[in-house]
Amino acid sequence: MSSDSTDLGHGNSPAAWTSVIIMLVAFTIGTIAFFFELAPVVWASVGLLVIGLIVGLVLARMGYGVGGSRYVPKDH
Repeated sequence: MSSDSTDLGHGNSPAAWTSVIIMLVAFTIGTIAFFFELAPVVWASVGLLVIGLIVGLVLARMGYGVGGSRYVPKDH
């Protein structure tokens, strides 16, 4: 593993984490709803999945993505 300063963090940003958490919740709800044959809830979870993608893109445009003006990388 290199400690090169050009490493962009592989999506380790508030925008990426928020988007992924929303999408994980959507997949979890959708999987449980599919198991119980609750079609409206499955489709609602698909909508939540799309919302998670949109939230990630909006946060990245606001500067919370990797390389954004409001993103402060943390040393690990």
